[in-house]
Amino acid sequence: MSAKSSKRQVTTSKQGKSVAESKSVVPRVLLAGAALAGAALWALAPRSRTDRERQNVTNMPDVFYAHRGLHDAGSGLTKQYQGTDGDYIELARRMARKAGYGAGPENDERPIAPENSLAAFAAACEAGYGIELDLQLTADNKVVVVHDPDLLRVAGCPQRIADLTYDELRHIPLFPNPSVYGDAKAEALSQAELEAEKIMPLPQQSQYQHVPLFSDVLKVVAGRVPMIVEYKFEGNEWGARQKLLMESGDALLRAYDGPYVVESFNPLAMRWYRQNHPEVFRGQLAQPSGFTGKSIENGVAWFAGKLGFNWISRPDFMAYDWSGGHSLPLRLVRALGAVPVAWTPRSAEELQRCGRDFDYFIFESFVPQKD
Repeated sequence: MSAKSSKRQVTTSKQGKSVAESKSVVPRVLLAGAALAGAALWALAPRSRTDRERQNVTNMPDVFYAHRGLHDAGSGLTKQYQGTDGDYIELARRMARKAGYGAGPENDERPIAPENSLAAFAAACEAGYGIELDLQLTADNKVVVVHDPDLLRVAGCPQRIADLTYDELRHIPLFPNPSVYGDAKAEALSQAELEAEKIMPLPQQSQYQHVPLFSDVLKVVAGRVPMIVEYKFEGNEWGARQKLLMESGDALLRAYDGPYVVESFNPLAMRWYRQNHPEVFRGQLAQPSGFTGKSIENGVAWFAGKLGFNWISRPDFMAYDWSGGHSLPLRLVRALGAVPVAWTPRSAEELQRCGRDFDYFIFESFVPQKD
Protein backbone atom coordinates (compact mmCIF):
# COMPACT_ATOMS: atom_id res chain seq x y z
CA MET A 1 0.00 0.00 0.00
CA SER A 2 1.35 3.40 -0.93
CA ALA A 3 1.91 6.15 1.57
CA LYS A 4 -0.75 8.29 -0.09
CA SER A 5 -3.31 5.47 0.06
CA SER A 6 -2.51 4.86 3.71
CA LYS A 7 -2.87 8.54 4.48
CA ARG A 8 -6.27 8.65 2.74
CA GLN A 9 -7.46 5.70 4.80
CA VAL A 10 -6.38 7.40 8.04
CA THR A 11 -8.12 10.61 7.02
CA THR A 12 -11.29 8.75 6.06
CA SER A 13 -11.20 6.85 9.33
CA LYS A 14 -10.90 10.09 11.32
CA GLN A 15 -13.73 11.69 9.37
CA GLY A 16 -15.95 8.69 9.99
CA LYS A 17 -15.13 8.74 13.68
CA SER A 18 -15.85 12.47 13.81
CA VAL A 19 -19.21 12.02 12.10
CA ALA A 20 -20.09 9.16 14.44
CA GLU A 21 -19.15 11.23 17.49
CA SER A 22 -21.16 14.21 16.25
CA LYS A 23 -24.17 11.95 15.72
CA SER A 24 -23.87 10.64 19.25
CA VAL A 25 -23.60 14.17 20.68
CA VAL A 26 -26.87 15.35 19.09
CA PRO A 27 -29.11 13.07 21.16
CA ARG A 28 -27.31 14.07 24.33
CA VAL A 29 -27.74 17.76 23.54
CA LEU A 30 -31.42 17.24 22.76
CA LEU A 31 -31.88 15.23 25.93
CA ALA A 32 -30.16 17.90 28.01
CA GLY A 33 -32.30 20.60 26.38
CA ALA A 34 -35.46 18.64 27.08
CA ALA A 35 -34.38 18.14 30.69
CA LEU A 36 -33.76 21.87 31.11
CA ALA A 37 -37.11 22.73 29.53
CA GLY A 38 -38.81 20.22 31.78
CA ALA A 39 -37.11 21.65 34.85
CA ALA A 40 -38.15 25.17 33.85
CA LEU A 41 -41.77 24.13 33.40
CA TRP A 42 -41.68 22.30 36.73
CA ALA A 43 -40.38 25.46 38.45
CA LEU A 44 -43.02 27.66 36.79
CA ALA A 45 -45.97 25.35 37.26
CA PRO A 46 -48.91 26.50 39.42
CA ARG A 47 -50.97 24.24 41.64
CA SER A 48 -52.40 21.34 39.65
CA ARG A 49 -56.07 21.15 38.79
CA THR A 50 -56.23 17.77 40.50
CA ASP A 51 -55.00 19.26 43.78
CA ARG A 52 -57.51 22.14 43.54
CA GLU A 53 -60.33 19.65 43.08
CA ARG A 54 -59.09 17.47 45.93
CA GLN A 55 -58.93 20.48 48.27
CA ASN A 56 -62.29 21.80 47.03
CA VAL A 57 -60.73 25.18 46.22
CA THR A 58 -63.14 27.92 45.12
CA ASN A 59 -62.04 30.28 42.36
CA MET A 60 -61.94 34.04 42.96
CA PRO A 61 -65.17 35.94 42.17
CA ASP A 62 -65.28 37.68 38.80
CA VAL A 63 -65.46 41.37 39.74
CA PHE A 64 -63.22 44.40 39.45
CA TYR A 65 -61.07 44.83 42.57
CA ALA A 66 -60.47 48.35 43.93
CA HIS A 67 -56.79 48.82 44.78
CA ARG A 68 -56.57 49.70 48.50
CA GLY A 69 -60.27 50.46 48.43
CA LEU A 70 -62.15 53.10 46.47
CA HIS A 71 -60.20 56.15 47.62
CA ASP A 72 -60.06 59.92 47.17
CA ALA A 73 -56.41 60.34 48.28
CA GLY A 74 -53.37 58.14 47.85
CA SER A 75 -52.12 55.51 45.46
CA GLY A 76 -52.46 56.22 41.75
CA LEU A 77 -53.90 59.72 42.07
CA THR A 78 -51.00 61.41 40.29
CA LYS A 79 -50.73 64.12 37.63
CA GLN A 80 -50.20 61.41 35.01
CA TYR A 81 -53.78 60.24 35.53
CA GLN A 82 -55.41 63.53 36.47
CA GLY A 83 -57.34 63.56 33.20
CA THR A 84 -59.13 60.33 34.08
CA ASP A 85 -59.43 60.33 37.86
CA GLY A 86 -62.17 62.94 38.24
CA ASP A 87 -65.04 60.47 37.94
CA TYR A 88 -63.20 57.97 40.11
CA ILE A 89 -62.62 60.44 42.96
CA GLU A 90 -66.19 61.71 42.72
CA LEU A 91 -67.47 58.14 42.94
CA ALA A 92 -65.20 57.36 45.91
CA ARG A 93 -66.40 60.40 47.83
CA ARG A 94 -70.06 59.85 46.96
CA MET A 95 -69.95 56.21 48.01
CA ALA A 96 -68.05 57.04 51.22
CA ARG A 97 -70.68 59.63 52.16
CA LYS A 98 -73.41 57.13 51.35
CA ALA A 99 -71.73 54.74 53.80
CA GLY A 100 -71.77 57.42 56.50
CA TYR A 101 -68.26 58.86 56.26
CA GLY A 102 -67.37 62.50 55.76
CA ALA A 103 -69.54 64.51 58.12
CA GLY A 104 -68.44 67.89 56.75
CA PRO A 105 -70.09 69.94 53.97
CA GLU A 106 -70.30 68.55 50.43
CA ASN A 107 -67.69 71.07 49.18
CA ASP A 108 -65.16 70.11 51.88
CA GLU A 109 -61.82 69.59 50.08
CA ARG A 110 -60.25 67.39 52.73
CA PRO A 111 -59.97 63.68 51.91
CA ILE A 112 -62.68 61.58 53.49
CA ALA A 113 -61.70 58.17 52.08
CA PRO A 114 -57.90 57.85 51.80
CA GLU A 115 -56.35 54.59 50.60
CA ASN A 116 -56.54 51.53 52.87
CA SER A 117 -59.02 53.20 55.22
CA LEU A 118 -62.36 52.05 56.57
CA ALA A 119 -64.07 54.75 54.49
CA ALA A 120 -62.35 53.60 51.28
CA PHE A 121 -63.39 49.99 51.90
CA ALA A 122 -66.94 51.03 52.73
CA ALA A 123 -67.03 53.07 49.51
CA ALA A 124 -65.90 50.04 47.47
CA CYS A 125 -68.63 47.94 49.06
CA GLU A 126 -71.27 50.55 48.24
CA ALA A 127 -70.08 50.65 44.62
CA GLY A 128 -70.05 46.84 44.36
CA TYR A 129 -66.32 46.46 43.76
CA GLY A 130 -64.08 43.83 45.27
CA ILE A 131 -61.24 45.05 47.48
CA GLU A 132 -57.48 44.59 47.44
CA LEU A 133 -55.69 45.42 50.70
CA ASP A 134 -52.38 44.95 52.55
CA LEU A 135 -51.62 43.45 55.97
CA GLN A 136 -48.77 44.31 58.37
CA LEU A 137 -48.02 43.92 62.09
CA THR A 138 -47.71 46.76 64.60
CA ALA A 139 -45.20 46.91 67.44
CA ASP A 140 -47.80 45.31 69.73
CA ASN A 141 -48.51 42.58 67.15
CA LYS A 142 -51.86 43.86 65.94
CA VAL A 143 -52.78 43.12 62.31
CA VAL A 144 -53.39 46.43 60.52
CA VAL A 145 -54.16 47.39 56.95
CA VAL A 146 -51.49 49.60 55.41
CA HIS A 147 -49.20 49.36 52.40
CA ASP A 148 -45.92 51.17 53.11
CA PRO A 149 -43.48 50.21 55.87
CA ASP A 150 -43.74 53.78 57.23
CA LEU A 151 -46.26 56.63 57.32
CA LEU A 152 -44.32 59.19 55.31
CA ARG A 153 -46.31 58.99 52.08
CA VAL A 154 -49.76 58.55 53.62
CA ALA A 155 -49.46 60.78 56.70
CA GLY A 156 -46.33 62.91 56.24
CA CYS A 157 -44.79 61.11 59.22
CA PRO A 158 -41.59 59.03 58.87
CA GLN A 159 -42.37 56.65 61.74
CA ARG A 160 -42.48 52.96 60.88
CA ILE A 161 -45.51 50.71 61.30
CA ALA A 162 -43.42 48.07 63.08
CA ASP A 163 -42.31 50.65 65.67
CA LEU A 164 -45.78 51.93 66.57
CA THR A 165 -48.54 50.37 68.63
CA TYR A 166 -52.05 50.40 67.25
CA ASP A 167 -53.08 52.99 69.84
CA GLU A 168 -50.34 55.27 68.52
CA LEU A 169 -51.32 54.59 64.91
CA ARG A 170 -54.94 55.51 65.45
CA HIS A 171 -53.93 58.99 66.61
CA ILE A 172 -52.15 59.73 63.31
CA PRO A 173 -54.54 60.94 60.58
CA LEU A 174 -54.09 59.72 57.01
CA PHE A 175 -53.60 62.60 54.56
CA PRO A 176 -54.18 65.21 57.28
CA ASN A 177 -53.21 68.32 55.36
CA PRO A 178 -53.54 68.20 51.57
CA SER A 179 -54.94 71.40 50.12
CA VAL A 180 -57.34 69.39 47.98
CA TYR A 181 -58.40 65.77 47.86
CA GLY A 182 -56.91 63.62 45.11
CA ASP A 183 -53.32 63.90 46.34
CA ALA A 184 -51.13 60.82 45.84
CA LYS A 185 -48.80 61.83 48.66
CA ALA A 186 -49.43 63.55 51.98
CA GLU A 187 -47.54 66.73 52.79
CA ALA A 188 -44.56 66.11 55.06
CA LEU A 189 -45.09 67.25 58.63
CA SER A 190 -43.07 70.23 59.75
CA GLN A 191 -40.13 69.86 62.11
CA ALA A 192 -42.21 71.40 64.88
CA GLU A 193 -44.94 68.83 64.28
CA LEU A 194 -42.41 65.99 64.27
CA GLU A 195 -40.92 67.21 67.54
CA ALA A 196 -44.36 67.47 69.16
CA GLU A 197 -45.91 64.74 71.25
CA LYS A 198 -45.64 61.31 69.69
CA ILE A 199 -49.32 60.71 70.30
CA MET A 200 -51.42 63.54 68.91
CA PRO A 201 -54.69 64.68 70.47
CA LEU A 202 -57.44 62.44 69.09
CA PRO A 203 -59.83 64.47 66.90
CA GLN A 204 -63.47 63.57 66.48
CA GLN A 205 -63.68 60.24 64.65
CA SER A 206 -65.65 61.74 61.76
CA GLN A 207 -62.92 64.23 60.93
CA TYR A 208 -60.24 61.85 59.72
CA GLN A 209 -59.27 58.28 58.84
CA HIS A 210 -56.32 56.37 60.32
CA VAL A 211 -54.59 53.03 59.72
CA PRO A 212 -57.31 50.50 60.64
CA LEU A 213 -57.25 47.16 62.36
CA PHE A 214 -57.90 44.31 59.95
CA SER A 215 -60.60 43.05 62.28
CA ASP A 216 -62.44 46.39 61.90
CA VAL A 217 -62.09 46.20 58.11
CA LEU A 218 -63.69 42.76 58.14
CA LYS A 219 -66.62 44.17 60.15
CA VAL A 220 -67.10 46.95 57.59
CA VAL A 221 -66.91 44.64 54.56
CA ALA A 222 -69.01 41.96 56.26
CA GLY A 223 -68.96 39.61 53.30
CA ARG A 224 -70.59 42.11 50.92
CA VAL A 225 -67.77 41.99 48.34
CA PRO A 226 -64.79 39.67 47.79
CA MET A 227 -61.29 40.59 48.98
CA ILE A 228 -57.73 40.02 47.78
CA VAL A 229 -55.64 40.00 50.96
CA GLU A 230 -51.92 40.67 50.54
CA TYR A 231 -49.45 39.72 53.25
CA LYS A 232 -46.87 42.50 53.16
CA PHE A 233 -43.19 42.03 54.05
CA GLU A 234 -39.94 43.93 53.74
CA GLY A 235 -37.11 42.09 52.01
CA ASN A 236 -36.74 38.32 51.99
CA GLU A 237 -36.41 37.71 55.72
CA TRP A 238 -38.54 34.86 57.04
CA GLY A 239 -38.67 34.40 60.79
CA ALA A 240 -40.90 34.46 63.83
CA ARG A 241 -42.44 37.88 63.10
CA GLN A 242 -43.31 36.97 59.53
CA LYS A 243 -44.89 33.71 60.66
CA LEU A 244 -46.83 35.59 63.34
CA LEU A 245 -48.36 37.85 60.69
CA MET A 246 -49.39 34.79 58.69
CA GLU A 247 -50.94 33.10 61.72
CA SER A 248 -52.67 36.23 63.00
CA GLY A 249 -54.05 37.31 59.64
CA ASP A 250 -55.24 33.82 58.81
CA ALA A 251 -56.94 33.44 62.21
CA LEU A 252 -59.01 36.55 61.47
CA LEU A 253 -59.88 35.32 57.99
CA ARG A 254 -60.91 31.87 59.19
CA ALA A 255 -63.39 33.49 61.58
CA TYR A 256 -64.71 35.71 58.78
CA ASP A 257 -67.80 34.79 56.79
CA GLY A 258 -67.11 36.17 53.33
CA PRO A 259 -65.20 35.44 50.09
CA TYR A 260 -61.47 36.13 49.97
CA VAL A 261 -58.22 35.00 48.37
CA VAL A 262 -54.65 35.59 49.59
CA GLU A 263 -51.45 36.72 47.88
CA SER A 264 -47.89 37.90 48.55
CA PHE A 265 -44.69 38.83 46.77
CA ASN A 266 -42.93 36.51 49.20
CA PRO A 267 -43.32 32.90 47.98
CA LEU A 268 -42.68 31.65 51.52
CA ALA A 269 -45.93 33.30 52.61
CA MET A 270 -47.87 31.36 50.00
CA ARG A 271 -45.95 28.21 50.89
CA TRP A 272 -47.28 28.75 54.42
CA TYR A 273 -50.82 28.60 53.01
CA ARG A 274 -49.86 25.68 50.81
CA GLN A 275 -48.76 23.72 53.87
CA ASN A 276 -51.31 24.90 56.44
CA HIS A 277 -54.47 25.79 54.53
CA PRO A 278 -54.37 24.34 51.02
CA GLU A 279 -58.10 24.93 50.63
CA VAL A 280 -57.50 28.70 50.30
CA PHE A 281 -57.11 30.14 46.78
CA ARG A 282 -53.60 31.62 46.82
CA GLY A 283 -51.65 33.90 44.50
CA GLN A 284 -48.06 34.82 43.73
CA LEU A 285 -47.38 38.52 43.16
CA ALA A 286 -44.64 39.36 40.65
CA GLN A 287 -43.44 42.03 38.28
CA PRO A 288 -40.85 42.21 35.47
CA SER A 289 -37.37 43.24 36.59
CA GLY A 290 -34.24 43.91 34.54
CA PHE A 291 -31.08 41.92 35.24
CA THR A 292 -27.89 43.84 36.03
CA GLY A 293 -26.03 41.18 37.99
CA LYS A 294 -24.74 43.85 40.37
CA SER A 295 -26.32 42.41 43.50
CA ILE A 296 -27.96 39.31 44.88
CA GLU A 297 -31.15 41.30 45.44
CA ASN A 298 -31.27 42.22 41.76
CA GLY A 299 -30.80 38.59 40.78
CA VAL A 300 -33.58 37.49 43.13
CA ALA A 301 -35.92 40.21 41.78
CA TRP A 302 -35.15 39.22 38.19
CA PHE A 303 -35.76 35.52 38.92
CA ALA A 304 -39.00 36.34 40.74
CA GLY A 305 -40.14 38.39 37.76
CA LYS A 306 -39.58 35.32 35.60
CA LEU A 307 -41.84 33.40 38.02
CA GLY A 308 -38.94 31.17 39.01
CA PHE A 309 -40.16 30.80 42.61
CA ASN A 310 -43.52 29.28 41.72
CA TRP A 311 -42.16 25.90 42.77
CA ILE A 312 -42.18 27.22 46.34
CA SER A 313 -45.69 28.67 46.38
CA ARG A 314 -47.47 26.63 43.66
CA PRO A 315 -49.99 29.45 43.23
CA ASP A 316 -53.53 29.27 41.92
CA PHE A 317 -53.26 32.74 40.40
CA MET A 318 -50.52 35.07 39.24
CA ALA A 319 -50.96 38.73 40.21
CA TYR A 320 -48.68 40.46 37.71
CA ASP A 321 -47.87 44.01 36.61
CA TRP A 322 -50.48 44.89 33.98
CA SER A 323 -47.81 45.95 31.48
CA GLY A 324 -46.15 42.51 31.51
CA GLY A 325 -49.06 40.36 30.48
CA HIS A 326 -47.43 39.48 27.16
CA SER A 327 -44.30 38.04 28.83
CA LEU A 328 -43.42 34.43 28.01
CA PRO A 329 -43.31 33.19 31.64
CA LEU A 330 -46.80 34.52 32.35
CA ARG A 331 -48.18 33.04 29.15
CA LEU A 332 -46.65 29.67 30.00
CA VAL A 333 -48.04 29.74 33.55
CA ARG A 334 -51.46 30.66 32.21
CA ALA A 335 -51.29 27.73 29.79
CA LEU A 336 -50.41 25.50 32.74
CA GLY A 337 -53.58 26.53 34.56
CA ALA A 338 -52.81 29.65 36.65
CA VAL A 339 -55.36 32.48 36.69
CA PRO A 340 -53.76 35.80 35.56
CA VAL A 341 -54.66 38.90 37.60
CA ALA A 342 -53.51 42.37 36.51
CA TRP A 343 -52.32 45.11 38.83
CA THR A 344 -52.81 48.01 38.54
CA PRO A 345 -54.33 49.55 35.39
CA ARG A 346 -55.07 53.21 36.07
CA SER A 347 -56.98 54.22 32.95
CA ALA A 348 -59.45 52.79 30.46
CA GLU A 349 -56.63 52.74 27.90
CA GLU A 350 -54.40 50.63 30.15
CA LEU A 351 -57.28 48.28 30.89
CA GLN A 352 -57.92 47.84 27.18
CA ARG A 353 -54.22 47.22 26.48
CA CYS A 354 -53.94 44.42 29.05
CA GLY A 355 -57.47 43.05 28.74
CA ARG A 356 -56.55 40.08 26.54
CA ASP A 357 -53.69 38.99 28.79
CA PHE A 358 -55.58 38.82 32.10
CA ASP A 359 -58.81 37.43 33.50
CA TYR A 360 -59.14 39.68 36.58
CA PHE A 361 -58.16 43.28 37.29
CA ILE A 362 -57.09 45.33 40.33
CA PHE A 363 -57.76 48.95 39.33
CA GLU A 364 -57.56 52.51 40.60
CA SER A 365 -57.78 56.13 39.38
CA PHE A 366 -60.59 55.46 36.89
CA VAL A 367 -64.03 53.87 36.83
CA PRO A 368 -63.79 50.58 34.88
CA GLN A 369 -66.58 49.45 32.60
CA LYS A 370 -67.51 45.88 31.74
CA ASP A 371 -67.50 45.08 28.01
